[in-house]
Amino acid sequence: MQLFKTDLCLLCSSPIAPTINWESLLFGPNQKPICEKCYAQFSPIREPACKICNRSLDKLNPKFYQDGVCNDCIKWQQSSKWKNVLEKNTSLFEYNDFMAEVIARFKYRGDYAMAKIFSQQLKQLLQNIDYDLLVPIPLSEERLYERGFNQADSLALEAGAEPINLLRRIHSEKQSKKSRNERIHLPQVFQLSEAAPPFQNKHILLIDDVYTTGSTLRQAAVILLQAGAKTVQSLTLARG
Repeated sequence: MQLFKTDLCLLCSSPIAPTINWESLLFGPNQKPICEKCYAQFSPIREPACKICNRSLDKLNPKFYQDGVCNDCIKWQQSSKWKNVLEKNTSLFEYNDFMAEVIARFKYRGDYAMAKIFSQQLKQLLQNIDYDLLVPIPLSEERLYERGFNQADSLALEAGAEPINLLRRIHSEKQSKKSRNERIHLPQVFQLSEAAPPFQNKHILLIDDVYTTGSTLRQAAVILLQAGAKTVQSLTLARG
């Protein structure tokens, strides 16, 4: 007799045998959404990491960071417009080829189930971050219609959190089509949502899938700070 059913890995469809112990007998199996072979292909953020953007520094030439801060973040901090706008970013994984494929399935092929892969790790991280409101980076109405869901919303919901929509996004060209330099110098694409609840003097945590240049997150952060937020930091799946 089979006590628990065997689920399939969400990524490769291989069977995942449930872990059987006294807890699973009492409360049910602690079933993981993906197999160990797939999980091993993700690359967790390693220490030391940049104090601001969470980029792993161990493979960087020391000339590309200073006092635990990468050169990209040093440049952001040297700008009077962007200094201290984003207090800190925290990421789960590096943006390697495997993560890129998973995020492509998630965002561009409409595979909502991908959000379940990261639910437990995100839930644990959220418990260790001091914040008042969790705010997903919004999609434009056009992009939301194309995809059917906002990936940032789904990440928050699958982690058991309650996202609060404070922002709306003006339609713009897909970020994936822009160069790194174009992403850094984007015009402002966010506005406050007309339905946004009061958030003055609140600590805001933005959530999104990937931190690439940090431009999108900082654009969102500066709108929130100008409207009265006390601090803004971010949580992302991957650091590109």
